Amino acid sequence: MVEDMNQVEVKNFEIGEKVKGTVTKVEEKQVFVDVEGSKVDGIIPISELSSLHIEKASDTVNEGDVLELIVTKVEDELLVLSKRKVDAEKAWEEMKERFENSTVFEAEVKEVVKGGLVVDLGVRGFVPASLVEDHFVEDFTDYKGKTLTFKIVELDQEKNRLILSHRAVIEDEKVQQKKKVLEDIEAGQVLDGTIQRLTDFGAFVDIGGVDGLVHISQLSHEHVEKPSDVVEEGQKVQVKVLSVDRDNERISLSIKETLPGPWSNLSEKAPNGAVLEGVVKRLVSYGAFVEVFPGVEGLVHISQISHKHIGTPHEVLEENQQVKVKVLEANEAEQRLSLSIKALEEKEDEKFEYEMPEENTGFQLGEMIGDKLKDLK
Repeated sequence: MVEDMNQVEVKNFEIGEKVKGTVTKVEEKQVFVDVEGSKVDGIIPISELSSLHIEKASDTVNEGDVLELIVTKVEDELLVLSKRKVDAEKAWEEMKERFENSTVFEAEVKEVVKGGLVVDLGVRGFVPASLVEDHFVEDFTDYKGKTLTFKIVELDQEKNRLILSHRAVIEDEKVQQKKKVLEDIEAGQVLDGTIQRLTDFGAFVDIGGVDGLVHISQLSHEHVEKPSDVVEEGQKVQVKVLSVDRDNERISLSIKETLPGPWSNLSEKAPNGAVLEGVVKRLVSYGAFVEVFPGVEGLVHISQISHKHIGTPHEVLEENQQVKVKVLEANEAEQRLSLSIKALEEKEDEKFEYEMPEENTGFQLGEMIGDKLKDLK
């Protein structure tokens, strides 16, 4: 038995050879391993433990771990080994496959450095600041320890260059989401959205991965001079889909169509007999249209403008004139409102009788007739 043990072959190792070793001792800056088939100890300097900078060896290995290693130096009583190089060889093969297939994968951010983030993939992966998000980020401090999704956008093993992008993943997801929304959306749907940006001609609203345009005419039932008068960026809104152009990826939306119309509850706002103030908006041959509420115009027929006979409304009214009107009839269903100006004015003969009552004239009608009869005798 002793002879058999003495006859165990102790292998001589060469630089670059791969070996297996069991961790026997972990110090702060180095690790000792028992290498299979070796009569001498193996040592892994801290710089050869990981592709990233580490403060102490125990951050990456523990006693009893079995590691795949590469011999980097052969001495009489010591083998200098590298775990980092084995990890890198395996990692580069995997990274090449991910790069060729545009694979999306998760990884933890290990470091935040000037200009971006560092990820450990067996080799050092770098994420430039411009490729972290699809929007500007001022401070990346909170990203350390975060797990993000990435795609490899550049790979050069000879230069040890591996560039990753989280932004590319986000943009791909948005493209897919936009495609799905465009496939599913239909005219007539009412959706929740967020105002993304304002222009002179309307507002663009995000409805879940795709922007639609609310034209300025569709922002409110009232006349709108500029979009910022009624909406603001970041505002949550409800919109109705007016039309979808899938070929050109254009969606027309309306906020106005989701709001109560100006004619809603008209019978409560303008019951028959109510007196309202309004503005003459238009004069036509048969009467005048008076706006009594924003977006609500009623007709004062020419016969209801004055007690006097008039040929055209222009004789007594002009556009933008303030007037008082009386509600004759309010029909909410047909959006029709009949008004009268005449009903609030006194008749001329009534006015005359009021100003010149008979008892104040100083004589009676009968007396005047009697005097005339005397003249005839």
